[in-house]
Amino acid sequence: MKRILVSAMLAPIALSACSQGPSGGSERVSTAQAFDAFCRPTSNGRQMTGCYLTLRTTGDDRLVSISTPIAGRVEIHESRIESGMMMMAELTSGLPLPANQPVELKPGGNHVMLLGVAEPLTTGQTVPLTLRFEVANPIEVVAEVRQPAAE
Repeated sequence: MKRILVSAMLAPIALSACSQGPSGGSERVSTAQAFDAFCRPTSNGRQMTGCYLTLRTTGDDRLVSISTPIAGRVEIHESRIESGMMMMAELTSGLPLPANQPVELKPGGNHVMLLGVAEPLTTGQTVPLTLRFEVANPIEVVAEVRQPAAE
């Protein structure tokens, strides 16, 4: 009788250990949204430009890569002042995205660099971007080509 009672008590525990919750299995626990995406027009003779947008995720996440068919390479950059000079560096491990907090990629701050742009970008065009995250599913964004608003 005791053996049956113990088995009956342990069955729900064993079943819950086998179920796939947020940390087990393929279920995503974060979703991502992008807002106000735009890229600067390319300067004459230059094959690179910056793109900017605001990201929000529902769970702690990380933007790990971006791709576009119009550039040979895309990097996520940070900007910082070192010894009185503005320095840029690639964020090789991606950009952290705290849950439910907007993260703005903007001129003079963190941003996206398009390198090896095949054709010049002019105001009014659009740039397709695919954003990939550590947790959230990838999202497709269409960025308008324009100059940033004056601050």
